[in-house]
Amino acid sequence: PSLFDSPAERYVKARQSVQRFTLVQLGKDFFFHFRYVVHSYNFFLFPSTLGIRDVEFTLSASSIQFLSHYGFDYNKFLKDGIPYMNEVQEKILRQLLLAGTWKVCRTNNADRDVLKRAIDEVTSWIAAAKEEDTMILQDLNGYHMLEVQLVLRQALENVWTEPLGDRKVMVKKVSPEHRQLLENSSYDHCQKKLILLSARGFTNLFQILVKAKKPLVGHNMLMDLMHLHDKFYRPLPESYDEFKRNIHNLFPVIIDTKTVTKYMQKVRCTGKTKNLIHPLVFSSNLNPKDPPCPVIVLASDCSRYAEKKFPHEAGYDAFLCGSVLLMSAHLLLCRSTDNAVEADPSFSQYLTVLAEHVNKVNFIRGGVSSINFSGEDAPSRHPPALVVHVRGWSGLTERQIYQEFKAHCCFDIRRLSKNQFIMLSNKYKHVRLVLRDYRHHPHLQVSVYRHWRHSPSVNCLLQ
Repeated sequence: PSLFDSPAERYVKARQSVQRFTLVQLGKDFFFHFRYVVHSYNFFLFPSTLGIRDVEFTLSASSIQFLSHYGFDYNKFLKDGIPYMNEVQEKILRQLLLAGTWKVCRTNNADRDVLKRAIDEVTSWIAAAKEEDTMILQDLNGYHMLEVQLVLRQALENVWTEPLGDRKVMVKKVSPEHRQLLENSSYDHCQKKLILLSARGFTNLFQILVKAKKPLVGHNMLMDLMHLHDKFYRPLPESYDEFKRNIHNLFPVIIDTKTVTKYMQKVRCTGKTKNLIHPLVFSSNLNPKDPPCPVIVLASDCSRYAEKKFPHEAGYDAFLCGSVLLMSAHLLLCRSTDNAVEADPSFSQYLTVLAEHVNKVNFIRGGVSSINFSGEDAPSRHPPALVVHVRGWSGLTERQIYQEFKAHCCFDIRRLSKNQFIMLSNKYKHVRLVLRDYRHHPHLQVSVYRHWRHSPSVNCLLQ
């Protein structure tokens, strides 16, 4: 990320990342009013392997190490991850199922051996079996159960299959006429619509959330929204504006707690309320009494988070995020009413005081302060840009200029012309420091950037 990035430029960078990486875990917490009863869920996800194309994704070594340190279960992610797909992948699978040309992507011998063993068992058994005789195939999991049934039915017209649960499939010898009746019944577990439902996996829940149109809360959630779009809706479009429109149509009310808490730090909530802004307070003191705050209670089957902290577990992070939003909204309501807040205010009252932050998603180090999903993005209030004019020091690169100033402060550098560089910082004190310390530098003249004076395009026009 660069302070020079416009939202569209940053979107292009982030889009490349989202397309390469997958989701390993997604946390959803549902807050039900009154007395906010929280139901927390962790979903281990793994891309659907039912389709013509295998899904390739990247894992970051540092991220794996980080999550392992916090107890992330990679075996559960790889072995039991819930499948998902977006609309384009679903359309392809639907066409394959209708044409009968589906397949499960397999890249290892273990999967092939499972399928071959099941087929050998059935073909050996069926020769001597009588009609209505049955046998049980065991130790199948995931797509093995589905694929074994589809392959057997495709190869043998006188067999019928039913999943028994607990990784077992029952195989029955039937007449072709009986088989036809069973295929047209509502009890067929291999109906194409049920296969599609299974392959969609978590996407089914995503579609329910979209239809519900409830407020969606996240923290620093731009990348989260991009992953939701790419993995469960449609591949990310090239157009930044189209991405914004799509997200707003999916989730008309988005609240980023980073945007809200940044505002609260700026207005400097004081006294007994100021420490409540920090999210760690909520993990150790869920319902502080002074000042009175909304009551947050974990549902009986989700009490694990009340007893122990689980940082960086998706459901726990989502729980903290929702708690921070409720506490922040309550403090803003207190501030707007001079602490004359009625007992147990409604969420609509909270939404009223949060109105200016709705659909504003934090933009890290860039040309705007936040992305507005329901309008124009507001420009960032950066300190003024600086221009470095180089004299008697030929061949300087952006990297060398960066190294020169690195010891003093943090800047982003971009070449402006042959002997000029433009620098951006997000701290006023760094700008003042550089202007002071480089006032008499023999080779580097630093001044505040003026568009009419320093812009190459303006200079070219004037010349």
